[in-house]
Amino acid sequence: MKGNWFNKLFQLEQNATTMKREVLAGIIGFFTIVYIIAVNSLILSEAGIPLEAAIIATIVSSVVGCLIMGFWANVPILIVPGMGINALFSYTIVQSMGMTWQEALAVVFVSGLIFMFIAFSRFSTVLSNSIPQSLKEAITVGLGLFLMLIGLEKGGIVVKGTNSIIALGNLGEPQVIATILTFLIAIFLFIRNTPGNFLITVIVGTFIAWLFGLVNFQQTQEETFSLSDYMGVFGAMSFDSILSLTFWTAVFSLTMVLVFENIGLVSGHVSFINRSEKFPRAFQATSVSSMLSGLFGTSPTVSAVESTASMAAGGKTGLTAVTTGLLFLLSAFCIPIIKLIPNSAIAPILIIIGGLMLQNIRHLNLEDLSESFPAIFIIALIPFTYSIADGIAVGFILYPILKIAIGKAKEITLPMYVIAGLFLFNFVFHVIS
Repeated sequence: MKGNWFNKLFQLEQNATTMKREVLAGIIGFFTIVYIIAVNSLILSEAGIPLEAAIIATIVSSVVGCLIMGFWANVPILIVPGMGINALFSYTIVQSMGMTWQEALAVVFVSGLIFMFIAFSRFSTVLSNSIPQSLKEAITVGLGLFLMLIGLEKGGIVVKGTNSIIALGNLGEPQVIATILTFLIAIFLFIRNTPGNFLITVIVGTFIAWLFGLVNFQQTQEETFSLSDYMGVFGAMSFDSILSLTFWTAVFSLTMVLVFENIGLVSGHVSFINRSEKFPRAFQATSVSSMLSGLFGTSPTVSAVESTASMAAGGKTGLTAVTTGLLFLLSAFCIPIIKLIPNSAIAPILIIIGGLMLQNIRHLNLEDLSESFPAIFIIALIPFTYSIADGIAVGFILYPILKIAIGKAKEITLPMYVIAGLFLFNFVFHVIS
């Protein structure tokens, strides 16, 4: 009976998958993305949000986001606070623009409402259809390169040298050796399509790291959480500056990033599992979760790049996202254990998934420079600038310029001109300010 209920709710048979495979994929996704708890919390603390409260806010938003995506959209997309957007929240909106973190949370809430309006109206379809296929493919490829870069950095294989230039790390360091050994095992298992290959990778990779002295199983320091601290953050939005230009400038910038970054992310994810018809609901689920982030006390959630790890592990339905969401809930009680999993055990998975996403480059028409050049800029700038939003923006601005240059201005839709103009305005405004 229980199996039948899950089968009907998540349409397991129709999607040629099983409950066991979906749950396993959700576990893999969780281990791949769980680092966000520590990283996002630290970035939020830079805005003045108490660290313990930021940890709980990150967990709560991830739980709710994954559950909404799983039950509403029924796709294996993981929803967590977005990297890059959290930096925009703390370092730009709060530190540079001078807003309090309470006012910044109000900005997140209002941006989320606008995002929801777009997602639940025909505007989402209009926007998605107006974006050329070459740019959509480029976003997926750019995200793949970005994911590979993150994996290489987490494994110590590449490091940021002087002036933030990426350089080869010390290949003799224990972390790098552990990462390389784990990668060889991971790619061997993946190529052979071994069931549970990524989960095996995490377990074996952790053991290898322990052999190199990178993991100490005896040090599982207990974390203590104060619910009273979190209640001081939950619903703490301040609309005192809602009539100011600064407030609406922040709302505009954040909304632009949320809408177009998630169009690219969600479109890439549903295409990866050949379920493009799920884009509207997945986009809607992302918008609702983003709006709730302001209420929960964190920067906006997004469709996580690491979702592809779950999909590559066999996840095809919302049961994968629900599994990850429930594990995030349990993580509040076992963060010390999660912290034991070293970067060298996770990095190989990110590298492999990034490599899979790079395969979409074969869909680009490299002979038409007006199509390929904007795409190449997106692919290059997403990892080079360490910003998904900036990479997308440059490609979207360049696309109509090149079409006009070769006399094909009529091929550009009106929404695409508007989008490019908005991105250009956003760039100019930030340069002037």
